[in-house]
Amino acid sequence: MTWTVDRKKVLITGGTDGIGKVTALELAKRGAHVIIIGRNPQKTEQTVREIREQSDNPRVDFLIADLSEQEQVRRVAAEYRHRYDQLHVLINNAGAFFAKRELTADGLEKTFALNHLAYFLLTHLLLDLLTKSAPARIINVSSAAHFGGKINFDDLNAEKSYSGWGAYSNSKLMNVLFTYELARRLQGSGVTVNCLHPGFVATQFGKNNGGLIGLGLSLVQRVGAISPEQGAETTLYLATSPEVEGITGRYFDQKKAVESSKISQDEETARRLWEVSLELTGMKEKTA
Repeated sequence: MTWTVDRKKVLITGGTDGIGKVTALELAKRGAHVIIIGRNPQKTEQTVREIREQSDNPRVDFLIADLSEQEQVRRVAAEYRHRYDQLHVLINNAGAFFAKRELTADGLEKTFALNHLAYFLLTHLLLDLLTKSAPARIINVSSAAHFGGKINFDDLNAEKSYSGWGAYSNSKLMNVLFTYELARRLQGSGVTVNCLHPGFVATQFGKNNGGLIGLGLSLVQRVGAISPEQGAETTLYLATSPEVEGITGRYFDQKKAVESSKISQDEETARRLWEVSLELTGMKEKTA
């Protein structure tokens, strides 16, 4: 049977803005039962109303959580499981750039916590549902910024030195490493895992920093960025296309599987990051 998202359950993190919102709308138009996770209750509710109206699809729901905090990731995963008994597509899309080093309630550097550990923890907490619902797809939104990333296991929390772009690039490298390692562990389960570079997209990205940094990002985006609609194309392709059925553990750019950075393909680094992530999220080893 050819893959279709019609009536399939799709969970999207960061679904109230930018490419997440466009992805949610387009999937709703194609008949999917879309559930978005947002941080702001009013904004998330308003987004869902808009998507329902524009897609003419009443099956659009929402959950509220700040995914940088592990307690909230656990709560939202439990809420999802309480409300739904299937999950066919998980799109880990929520992410942010922090110019200054900030800590979460868990004492973790915020870029690392939100951009990597939230992907890792939420996926783990919903993995059995995905496996039960197979064929299923996990899509991790990474970035070409991962080419500038490196993994310093002695300073994952960026206590010794911090750069906003450095932390962001490192977290996007972690997305790729996580994708490849998870794909290896899910071989034969019917669940595929891929990641992607959406392009340099004009969104609210980075505006949380305010001041000159937020203004600078706005100006750069106006000059060189593509639209959120263009930025969502590869995510939508991975979620909907029958062409990628059975394809797993790949990095996509402009709807094509391409080579990711050399370090992202290092299996030892991926395994070590997996072990550290299990430890930092308090998860026991889980396989499908």
